[in-house]
Amino acid sequence: MPAPRKTAHAVVVGSGIGGLTAAVALRQHGWQVTVLERAESLEPVGAGIGLAPNSQRALDVVGLGDEIRGLAAWQGAGGMRNPAGRWLSRTDSSAATERFGGPLVLVHRATLIDRIARRLPEGTVRTGCPGELADAGTADGRPARVTTPDGDIEADLVIGADGIHSAVRRALFPAHPGPAYSGLTTWRVVVPAPELPFEPHETWGPGSLWGTQPLKDGRVYAYAAATAPQGGKAPDGEKAELLRRFGDWHDPVPGIIAAAAPKSVLRNDVHHMIRPLPAYHRGRTVLLGDAAHAMAPTLGQGGNQAIEDAIVLAHHTATGLDLGAGLAAYSAERQPRTAAIVRKSAQVARLMSLSGAPAVAVRDALMSTVSRLGPGLVLRTFDGIADWRPPRRTYAAGAQDAHGEPGAHEERPARR
Repeated sequence: MPAPRKTAHAVVVGSGIGGLTAAVALRQHGWQVTVLERAESLEPVGAGIGLAPNSQRALDVVGLGDEIRGLAAWQGAGGMRNPAGRWLSRTDSSAATERFGGPLVLVHRATLIDRIARRLPEGTVRTGCPGELADAGTADGRPARVTTPDGDIEADLVIGADGIHSAVRRALFPAHPGPAYSGLTTWRVVVPAPELPFEPHETWGPGSLWGTQPLKDGRVYAYAAATAPQGGKAPDGEKAELLRRFGDWHDPVPGIIAAAAPKSVLRNDVHHMIRPLPAYHRGRTVLLGDAAHAMAPTLGQGGNQAIEDAIVLAHHTATGLDLGAGLAAYSAERQPRTAAIVRKSAQVARLMSLSGAPAVAVRDALMSTVSRLGPGLVLRTFDGIADWRPPRRTYAAGAQDAHGEPGAHEERPARR
C-alpha cells in the first residue's frame, strides 16, 4: 500500500474519547481529519472516568497529560471495604503514584471530552452526521468510502471509534459474534459532596460493588455494579433500585443515593469482547476503543485503552510512512495487549460476582490477607497495565521515574 499523501485525509466515525484523541494525534502527524458524530452535540452520555498513569502518559504525546494530572482529587488513604464498612484492604494515593509514575485521576467525561475537543479546529467534528462504512478500501490503493447524509466521503484512512455496538466492526468482521453480556449491570451518578468527609473506597458485597470517588470540582462520582439478568430496568426508577440494593451499606453510600436526582442515575448492562477480533484493521479501515475490544469496567481501563489505541495508531500512520505496514503494526501491537486486559477484567468481574456466603467470606479474607502483606501486593494487579509507556518522545522527555528508569516521556518501545 503506498504511503499516504501529504494532505492525506482520515475520517473518524464516532466522537468519544478514543475518536477525539485519535483526531488530535493524527493532525499532529500531518493528517487532515474529519470526525463524524451521530449525536447532535458533543455532550457525552456518562458520568465519571478514571484515567490511570498509562493513559496520562499517552495524553502527554498530544500535550494534555499535565493538564489532566492537574485534575487529580484523590489525596491520602483509601481502599476496599465490605458493606458493613470494614476495610478489606488499604492503600494510599502516593503509593500508586510512586509505583506507576502518576496519580489516578477521576474526571467527568464531559470535562475530558471538552479538553480534548478544544485541540481540534472548528469544523473538524460534524455533529448530527452519522457515518456508515461503504468500502473499507484496499491494499492496492483504493480509498475507503464513508456514506453520510451529506454525501459520500472518500478517505485514505477510516477509523471506527463508534463504540461497543460498532457498525464499522460489523462491516469489517461480519462473522464475528461481537460483544457478549458479562452478567453485570452498572449504575453511575455524580452528586454534590456529602457534608462529612470520606475516604475514597470501593466496597464489595455479594455479587455487587459500590465505589465513591471525589472529583476535582468538589462533586462525587459514584458507581455500582451487580449481577442481574440482561436488559433489566427498575419499574420505579433506578434510584429506587440503588436504595434497594445498597441503601443499608456503610456511610456515605446511603447519603450519596439520597442526593442523586432520579433522572441522573445511569444504568447500563456490561458487554465485553471476550472473543477477540483476529485483527483491528482491514484495508484502509481500523478500529479502536470499545469498537475493537470492549471490556468489563472492573479494572477501569476501557477509556484508558482507547486513548492508548489512538496514540499508537497515530504513531504508526504518520504521513510519509507506509500506511499498510503501519496499520498492520498497530494491530500487532494493540491486539495482544488489549485482549489480555479484556480477559483480566473478566476475571475480576467473576471474582466480584461471587454471591454465596462461603465464597464471599473466602474472597474477603484473601483481600484482607493480601493487604496486610503490603499495599504493593494490591497494586500489583495493575503491573503491566498502568506502567505502559507511549512509543514516542513527548514534552517531558528526560525525566526520571520513581525507579530511576527512563522517564515516562522518553522514547522507548510501547509495552504490549
